[in-house]
Amino acid sequence: MPLLDYTLPTDGLAGSYINGAWHRPADGRTLNIENPSRRSTICQVGRGTGIEIDLAVAAAKAAQPAWRALAASERGARLLELGRRLEANAEEIARLLAAETGNAIRTQSRGEALGAAGVLKYYGGVAVEQKGETLPLGPGLFSYTTREPHGVVGSIIPWNSPLQLGAVKISMALATGNCLVLKPAEDAPLAILKLAELAHGLFPPGVFNVVTGLGEEAGACLAAHAGVDKVSFTGSSEVGRLVGHATADRIAKLTLELGGKSPTIVFPDAVENGRLDATAQQVANAMRFARQGQSCTAGSRLFVHENIWDVLMPEVVRKAAALKVGDALDDEADVGAIINAERYEEVRRYVAEAEAQGARFLLGGTPAADPAGFHPLPTIVAGVDNGWRIVREEVFGPVMVAIPFKSEAEAIAMANDTHYGLAAFLFTHDASRIMRMTRALDAGWIQVNQGGGQIPGMSYGGTKQSGIGSEYSIEGALEAYTYRKNVTVNVEADQ
Repeated sequence: MPLLDYTLPTDGLAGSYINGAWHRPADGRTLNIENPSRRSTICQVGRGTGIEIDLAVAAAKAAQPAWRALAASERGARLLELGRRLEANAEEIARLLAAETGNAIRTQSRGEALGAAGVLKYYGGVAVEQKGETLPLGPGLFSYTTREPHGVVGSIIPWNSPLQLGAVKISMALATGNCLVLKPAEDAPLAILKLAELAHGLFPPGVFNVVTGLGEEAGACLAAHAGVDKVSFTGSSEVGRLVGHATADRIAKLTLELGGKSPTIVFPDAVENGRLDATAQQVANAMRFARQGQSCTAGSRLFVHENIWDVLMPEVVRKAAALKVGDALDDEADVGAIINAERYEEVRRYVAEAEAQGARFLLGGTPAADPAGFHPLPTIVAGVDNGWRIVREEVFGPVMVAIPFKSEAEAIAMANDTHYGLAAFLFTHDASRIMRMTRALDAGWIQVNQGGGQIPGMSYGGTKQSGIGSEYSIEGALEAYTYRKNVTVNVEADQ
């Protein structure tokens, strides 16, 4: 049965889950949450502001000493239980995700719901691995280190993968003994609100708080709040700069996971010995066509060795052309909708500009201006070079640019000719080339001979203007969400 509306997990208008209870906004203002596949309103949620942020930060600060003192194994057990609850409600939450994000339920939203449960269970299991070191300083001195939480964490997440990213922020903050105030994207807060409903009673009041609202109101207040000790932001590089300035004023700790314009590089041996079909499929997967290209890791710059251009490109086009675009809640759809009208028009402008400059379209083109929903066309563009705007800027739509190359050195030069450095995809079965290329590529996360996504346990983060810090692993959590404390004891002081 199609999801047409959503009932908030409280009587009346909500949006803020603070100190273990649901809160209406103090000023009564609301946000419309819309289904981008149908251009229809799902529901309204509270439009929180600095008032709600102040309440949530105060609750988190009050709860943090007791939460910090709790054994790491107990914190982990509660995250494990939240993962189980999410898993048990995965289908309902997948439908919420499909409705609010436009991500197709079969190819994306079900996987995200189960993936988010996996993240919670991963961190629940490794929470006990917060270990320090002992230092050999000589007779009479015992020196050791511990990992200590920063205190109150403020996290801001985007709309493209809200539940997965929310699970990462929740897990890393709570597993390490911090308390959390989470601000979901104004376009897609419903799955996070459902997760807060599932978490009710599991954590002490104040440990986990959610405030919905606009970025320039609630988000900006959270980033700049004097009571927030650490900020974790996932989103665009432009907003990331603003968050960085806000935290710099008080020297708060900061993690940024920002944009990308990731290269996919394919060498001739990747299509030899019966590998053509598999490689073409993985190249299409890397582009994230099935997520409407709305992924910061999308392999949107495809560099193909000139000797295999005529072999590989028709197969990549065939894979992308076979994807069915439709309603995100339709189990037949592979590709859903762009999140909102603003983003849809931005994608259209990029494509139209390239067309006006003389680009060749191997697939797709400029989508319709006024569809029933914001449904894009999977698009592959050729006849461009590394200087074009569509090649250099993050389109955040299902638009891949394809460029031939002659040599390994040329491929590296073009791949690194960007201010981004998040992800890269390399296709070759030459072990020496793999070692050279992965060393030379400016990217924090590289996949070889596959176009898959992040898996809990991987260290995931970017270099250059793609971010600061890493996530998805216990190492990333410890580096970003704790600080190292050294203690040295003179055991012979009284002798």
